[in-house]
Amino acid sequence: MPDPKFAKPWHGIPREEIHWNPTVNEAVCIGCGTCVTGCGRLVYRFDFQRMKAVVYDPLNCLIACKTCANTCPTNAISFPPLETVWSRLADPPVHHHVEDELLSRKDQLMLNDFPPEEDRKHLVVREIRKISPRNMVVFLRPANDGGCTCDFIPGQYMWLFVPGKPWLPRAYSIASAPKPDGTLELVFRRVEGGRFTTWAFEQMKEGDEITAVGPMGEFSLKSPKDKPLLFVARGTGFAPIKAILEKDLEENPERDAILYWGVTDTDDFFDLDLLEQWVRTKPNFRVVLAARNVSPGFTPPDGIDFQQGTCYGALEKSDLDIRDRDAYVAGPGKTVKNILAVLDKKGVPKERRFIDSYGG
Repeated sequence: MPDPKFAKPWHGIPREEIHWNPTVNEAVCIGCGTCVTGCGRLVYRFDFQRMKAVVYDPLNCLIACKTCANTCPTNAISFPPLETVWSRLADPPVHHHVEDELLSRKDQLMLNDFPPEEDRKHLVVREIRKISPRNMVVFLRPANDGGCTCDFIPGQYMWLFVPGKPWLPRAYSIASAPKPDGTLELVFRRVEGGRFTTWAFEQMKEGDEITAVGPMGEFSLKSPKDKPLLFVARGTGFAPIKAILEKDLEENPERDAILYWGVTDTDDFFDLDLLEQWVRTKPNFRVVLAARNVSPGFTPPDGIDFQQGTCYGALEKSDLDIRDRDAYVAGPGKTVKNILAVLDKKGVPKERRFIDSYGG
């Protein structure tokens, strides 16, 4: 029988719904007992007649722990892919459970409190543009004349708080280069059940004030002016890349750069008129769009290639030699992993890849 103190729910999910436990390959197991004695959760028992380790209480196993497999001298122990755990962490109820526990145990767990008032910025929603039922672009401006947000590096992000709620802030990349008036452009993708995006899509209106912290983050253009570039974005991962391109193409209009941008549905694309303008006016800038689903009536802008599928699929099929390009990649973790696999095949050195990855 599993021990109740070990088999308790994991971030609100009943332990029996999480398929995570070791499997012992008896043909490889040499009966050293390292896993049995090393596990403090009594997952294993030892069969002294056959001299083999046996998984006895799998529900006692700590989610995502692989210590026994890491220390097994013959690699006789295996676990399900870690994606089994990561996929559950992307569920809003799990995220909210973690958030609520952090806040309820704040006095016990905190190193520092939320940033003090003097480090926060107060922004006003200037404009909301609905792109699709899933996406919208929001323009924010400083609430006060002295609250300029014009000093940041394209590629950085902001933490945004839901007004009137105690929840943790959410991070959103800035989708525009610095503006003299401090206006910021951000892109929100709706997460069903997500606390911030539920408020943003259902309650936020022009004139609302939002508290923010930042800008912050290390994702930025790090390449010399004569270096050819490759940008690969999935979904709202286009936001920080758009900010980087906006500034760089203005300052370095001759830059050799190509963008691959993929979305779920063609309705999720935004600022296509801007991309068309850049393709038309910047002689060495090219764009390839990709979408899994094509909405009726969609037509790619003049001069821009479109392929049905994924951004990494389009890149993999391309005969473009990208070995000498610096690669900038932004999007959800699973997609970024697939993109990096393509970059491996294409021969882009790891030290010339710059990544902005997020959950989902």
